[in-house]
Amino acid sequence: MSLPPPVARELVHTRRIQCQGFHRNDGFWDIEGSLVDTRTEEMETFGRGKILPGEHLHEMWLRMTVDSDLTVIALTAKTVHAPYPACPHFPDRFNKLVGQRIEPGWTAKVRLLLGGRWGCTHLVELLGPVATTAVQTVYAWRGEKGAHLDDSVAPPTDFINTCHTLAEGTEVVRRLWPQADRSTDDT
Repeated sequence: MSLPPPVARELVHTRRIQCQGFHRNDGFWDIEGSLVDTRTEEMETFGRGKILPGEHLHEMWLRMTVDSDLTVIALTAKTVHAPYPACPHFPDRFNKLVGQRIEPGWTAKVRLLLGGRWGCTHLVELLGPVATTAVQTVYAWRGEKGAHLDDSVAPPTDFINTCHTLAEGTEVVRRLWPQADRSTDDT
C-alpha cells in the first residue's frame, strides 16, 4: 500500500466500482460500470430485512453507448440489489443524457438532469467513473491508431486547466497543445 500505515482499525464497509470500455463492431463504444457495496457485519434494513456479511447491500449497473465524439447514443441502468424495495423502480430518466456529449460540465449536467428526486444517488455517482472510462477508452484507442494529437476527438480546451498537470504553462500543455497555451500571452 502506498499510503502511510494506518492506526489499528476494523473493516466495516467496502464499495467496489468497476468500469470497462468496449469497442463495438458497429464503431460505437459501450462503457459498462458497476457499483457494489458490502458490509462486514449483519445489517437490518427497512425493506429487505437482514443483509448478511458479504451480501450485496447495493449492486447497480450502467451501460452507456457513445460515439467517437463522446456523444451518448444510449444509456441503460439497472439496480439488482438495494436496501429499499422502491430503489430498483427509480424514474428512468437516463434517456435525458442521450444526445449529450461527455465534456467539461458533464457532472453538473448529470446532476441537473438526474440528481435528487429525479434519479438514484448511486447511479448518478457511477456516471462519473463511467464517463471518465469513456474518455480513457476512446482517446487511448484513437492514440493507438495514430490519431491522438492531430485528429483529437476533443479540442485542447477540453483538457487545459482540468488539473494541475494540464494547466496552462505546464510542460505537458506546451508540448501537446502549444497553439492553445495562453500562459505567455500578453493579454
